[in-house]
Amino acid sequence: MIPRFPSLSLARRRVLMSGLAAALVAMTALPAAHGAGAAKNGGDIVFLIDSLGSTWIPNNSAISSFQGHIWGHVTDKLVYVDADGKVSPWIAESWEQNEDATSFILHLKKGVTFSDGTPLDAAAVVANLDIWYAGRKNEGINPIGLFPKTYKSAEAVDAATVKVSFKAPTLGFIPTLGYHGSILISPKTLAQPAGQQADLGKTSGSGPYVVESWKEGDFVKLVKRKDYNWGPAAVGHTGPAFLDSITYKLVAEQSLRVAAVQSGQADVAYNASPQELKSLKDAGFTVATPRYLGFVNGWAINTKLEPYNDVKVRQALQAAINRQEIIDTVYTPEWKLATSFIQSNVPGATDQSALLAYDPDKAGKLLDEAGWIKGANGVRSKDGKPLTLTLYSNPYLATAKPVDELIAQQLGKVGWKVAIRAYDVVTFGEKVAFGGPAVPAYEVTRSFIDAGTVASILTNANNGENWFALGDSDGKLNELRDRIASAGTTEIRAPLLDELQRYVLTQGYFIPRTQIVQRIYVQSPRLKGVVYNGIAYASYYTATKGE
Repeated sequence: MIPRFPSLSLARRRVLMSGLAAALVAMTALPAAHGAGAAKNGGDIVFLIDSLGSTWIPNNSAISSFQGHIWGHVTDKLVYVDADGKVSPWIAESWEQNEDATSFILHLKKGVTFSDGTPLDAAAVVANLDIWYAGRKNEGINPIGLFPKTYKSAEAVDAATVKVSFKAPTLGFIPTLGYHGSILISPKTLAQPAGQQADLGKTSGSGPYVVESWKEGDFVKLVKRKDYNWGPAAVGHTGPAFLDSITYKLVAEQSLRVAAVQSGQADVAYNASPQELKSLKDAGFTVATPRYLGFVNGWAINTKLEPYNDVKVRQALQAAINRQEIIDTVYTPEWKLATSFIQSNVPGATDQSALLAYDPDKAGKLLDEAGWIKGANGVRSKDGKPLTLTLYSNPYLATAKPVDELIAQQLGKVGWKVAIRAYDVVTFGEKVAFGGPAVPAYEVTRSFIDAGTVASILTNANNGENWFALGDSDGKLNELRDRIASAGTTEIRAPLLDELQRYVLTQGYFIPRTQIVQRIYVQSPRLKGVVYNGIAYASYYTATKGE
């Protein structure tokens, strides 16, 4: 039986709500959730979130599913990327590239400043590009994982012009500037040691909000920057934000977050249960389930571990999963079937649905051919060993464990014996890794902006992540990676991306589950004008709050 996220008992919810109300009153740093007038300007909102992460070093935390909410309001990016992957100007007003995409010129908006008064000029952009690429690993400051590894150098041509050079064609450079890790930070902050960078209150960005106060593991309060005047034109507003403040408050209990919005004590609840969404909509609350640009939710298979080094076993796994049943049982109509291993809204994604059809008879035949024979107990075995699979539920996705439980049932019908392990965010990061010696299937929830970066992530070239533990053993995959990376135009690259998607799925390297909705928002109906970018983060820069 798949659990349906049972609600808290009424008595327990009342106790917890009383505790939350007391906490909101006691914390003078928090604004009241009420008190917004009908005027377009003004108002304060409270956003309840289930984690605030473990560090605020910008390079290390900017790509966190949780901390990205704060960084999206405190910092800007060179370009803006919308939910359909369309790139438009922001701090970079315009740009040019040479014919083979190895050199780019960025023309910057003038008059932009960081909150510490430092100009966001060409020198500042160079400092950011350099640390995104290299980090300072000896200090514990990591590179941004999806920043192009072909980066060679950047130079300030003048105060408003940056020339960026690459060692090889890098068609995805401009889109990747809109990735949520590519946040612009003051050079004064970047020059600080890691320990000082971890103090969020002293980090200077150029965004529409600044940090007024924060407490580790508790809350972050942002207040609007009144001189801000360089928002992305794509969102229809460039001046200061309308809301006076945004407070992100950590509330671990999912049901309590939703109850606080229902009672008017908060304005946004993050990561609600999918099963609650219809009733919340019916009650007049705003529900948003934006898809981000990136990989679908699925498994990267460790080909070093038996029996997953056998293509027939991987192909059987691909055919044994009933993806429609996942959506019908765990999710709601807002969720979409996976049609590839990348989301269908990513430019360059192609429909590979035929390779993902549910076919348990095919799965059984493949396992028979691979020598896995079903026993009297329904579990297949070979050479005296049972056919097993251990799943590690991804703690960043609230529905990961229920999906694992349903899939365990589906695979059990074909002959697998499935175990499920669930850890919190910190423990998961310590124990579970791509290609780990005990991890046959790593559950992916990963965003990216440009599909051209995908092949390099999957393999081990240029410090890639080697998702399938293949090393250099698959010449076909490596050839596609190199041809995609060297493509100078999207027209050349498009058929190669199609071939890559077909090949990876045919080989059973990646097992899609569903297209991912990682960020679920339940919002007060008084909150209007919220915008969701290409990574599915809610921006309250354009939002207003009425009565």
